[in-house]
Amino acid sequence: MGKLGFDNEKYLSMQSAHIRDRIDRFGGKLYLEFGGKLFDDYHASRVLPGFEPDSKLKMLLQLKEEAEVVIVINAFDIEKNKIRGDLGITYDADVLRLIDAFREVGLFVGSVVLTCFNGQSAAVAFQNKLESLGVKVYRHYIIESYPSDIDLVVSEEGYGKNEYIETSKRLVIITAPGPGSGKMAVCLSQIYHEHKMGIKAGYAKFETFPIWNIPLKHPVNLAYEAATADLNDVNMIDPFHLEAYGETTVNYNRDVEIFPVLSAMFEQILGESPYKSPTDMGVNMAGNCIFDDEAVRKAANDEIIRRYYNALCGVRKGLVEESVVSKCKLVMKQANITIDSRPVVAAALEKAKATNEPAAAMELPDGTIITGRTTNLLGASSALLLNALKTLGGIDDSIHLISPEIIEPIQHLKIDNLGNHNPRLHTDEVLIALSVCALTSPYAKCAMEQLSKLKDADLHSSVILSQVDTNVFKKLGIHVTCEPLYQTKKLYHAN
Repeated sequence: MGKLGFDNEKYLSMQSAHIRDRIDRFGGKLYLEFGGKLFDDYHASRVLPGFEPDSKLKMLLQLKEEAEVVIVINAFDIEKNKIRGDLGITYDADVLRLIDAFREVGLFVGSVVLTCFNGQSAAVAFQNKLESLGVKVYRHYIIESYPSDIDLVVSEEGYGKNEYIETSKRLVIITAPGPGSGKMAVCLSQIYHEHKMGIKAGYAKFETFPIWNIPLKHPVNLAYEAATADLNDVNMIDPFHLEAYGETTVNYNRDVEIFPVLSAMFEQILGESPYKSPTDMGVNMAGNCIFDDEAVRKAANDEIIRRYYNALCGVRKGLVEESVVSKCKLVMKQANITIDSRPVVAAALEKAKATNEPAAAMELPDGTIITGRTTNLLGASSALLLNALKTLGGIDDSIHLISPEIIEPIQHLKIDNLGNHNPRLHTDEVLIALSVCALTSPYAKCAMEQLSKLKDADLHSSVILSQVDTNVFKKLGIHVTCEPLYQTKKLYHAN
């Protein structure tokens, strides 16, 4: 485990208390727009060492008796089969995954809302599927000239046309599979309907980044810009907050740009806006829980460099625009860092140059650098993994954790029976072989016991890794980057 800089327990306590205060402020009911990832927030855990990936979920569990979840999905995203890049599943499939995940931990899922509904056949089919599974579904419709024509939006022909979502709890968490789903519009539509019925209800926004009460160019906020380079989000000083309170706070361009419209909508619905700035709308307490700024800055700078390499590889794979790389370069310049700030990069490239073969390097949490090279039996990633486990277990480098006699039959199976062209073992195959050897070899058993110590290690490869190796390292908690090069010159590269 690397150096911690974030107090997770303080965060859980402070954040839940702050949300309760906001509920009370609005008379007992709050629609909370939940941005970012509720589950598996690995970006936050990387840039705020000490933040647990499921921290936001744990925080909500402290409120679960007074909370319910409404999941929002854009009907056009269903029609287009939009994919979550991190999970590789469609948005509609992710709605089902989220419902299961929420229910599993005891959070009540009240309903699903189809936004921008216009009779899309795929959306109708999805609604039928959800309803057959016992899930309530509501439809919200396209509003012409949204959000600029406020008189139309805040009327019976605007929000009034949307189906009113029946809720039963004080806190209604509005979440979605991804951005652009319409979470804010759902919140405002509900407040419009609630107000008409004489029910007091308010709105707040919960997004971890950018962190409003740390400097604009703090590496944590810059890392958020790098992470959202494809969305072209830009952090900026909140001018409305500065004018209203004389206090400098950080927000991002989309919230600042839309705030005058939101404020006017609140005035139209409630008679006056409850907020004087976009920062006012937020409830994020993360900035108050950083206790070691130096550790957090280092972690965030490392993440910026990782985002740069991810963008480079995305361009090489044809998945990312060049502009994303340019944005990440700009962020690196603002953070005053280069790729040399990440020691594993130079170590991997030097090893590749020395062996004239693909190579990889890993920096263990204690700062030790380990390398791995390509051999006849193992790929560079597999060799690196074994070398790291030897180092952690104090095992002499000359000892074979897996004997060649065991590796060779596996290679025979891959080539002669399964039709693979690459005989070298991937990391998943190496771990299976190692676990078998651990039954009889004390060295292999010792190596297996070191796996948990790899969490938060940094890895760099001189070539783009296979999806298999990438997935294994991710499951082990290792942070991976690659040079934007394939191992071969072939046009087709299988996972």
